[in-house]
Amino acid sequence: MAAQDFGQINALDPNTLSGLRRLTKENSPEATREASRQFEALFLQQVLKAMRDASPRNSMFDSEESRMYQSMLDQQMSLQLATRGGGVGLAKVIERQLSANRETVAPPENGLPLDASIRRGFDAASSSAATAASTRGPAVPAAISAAPLPAVAPAGIAPAGLPRMPAGAGPRAFVDKIWPEAVEASRITGIPARFLVAQAALETGWGKHELKNADGSPSHNLFNIKAGRRWTGDTVNTVTTEYSNGVAGRENARFRAYGSYAESFQDYARLIRNNPRYAGVAGQDDAVAFARGLQSAGYATDPLYADKLARIINGNTLRTALVASASRNA
Repeated sequence: MAAQDFGQINALDPNTLSGLRRLTKENSPEATREASRQFEALFLQQVLKAMRDASPRNSMFDSEESRMYQSMLDQQMSLQLATRGGGVGLAKVIERQLSANRETVAPPENGLPLDASIRRGFDAASSSAATAASTRGPAVPAAISAAPLPAVAPAGIAPAGLPRMPAGAGPRAFVDKIWPEAVEASRITGIPARFLVAQAALETGWGKHELKNADGSPSHNLFNIKAGRRWTGDTVNTVTTEYSNGVAGRENARFRAYGSYAESFQDYARLIRNNPRYAGVAGQDDAVAFARGLQSAGYATDPLYADKLARIINGNTLRTALVASASRNA
């Protein structure tokens, strides 16, 4: 990685930690300086987070949405504080320490960098980010109890034969793809758009397990809504898992198929708005209450559905994807 590319790295984004690992292998003063600045940015983000957590949250302007945007602002602020005007001084102390280590530690035979302490730090951070992302939400569909309502496949086990998204796809690409439709559905249901994105992520594993038609084309069914007897549109058949008294069982099921993601969001919005069972879900802006409301209303048979959904809504994977999407569209 060339020195002029160091500014493209953002330690606050877990998806760029691999770039930081490559940076530490450079064993150059420029690489050491940039790694030190990124460590300072991480430290400042924690300071700002601790300050926000210690502040009262009972004002009339406090909400899940305001806290999300405050978190996004704090991430940008911590990065700017660390990378502009010489930072707050911590990076210089780290740089001096790492420079001293570089002069006294002999290089290993396999050619890895002398700054082993930096590599260990970023490797640990990358591992933690990957572990957290894997536990926040399943990459599989979830289930609605059917009659007479439409239903979905349960979270935790992917239907057989579901294809994965193409290489390069992930949470950020998933958010970019469906955010406009989520905003429109939010306007109709009164549910925050990021809650809807989170539920679609839970149902499809961030798009990796979206149901496919027989010809391999996407069904655009982001919420795994089943096709009941009243459904007259296109359908897709697959084997899924349903829970009965907490016990999982496999069954064949028909799911609705749409012509676009917009149609999927519109159908979901109609279900939430028009079915009295979801009266407590429409307009809900609390993440945990929203997730529990869906499960209490019978949306899912998976006994852990509400917990999985709440963890995705409040997790760093969704937050990071939203920040990245917002910065690209700014």
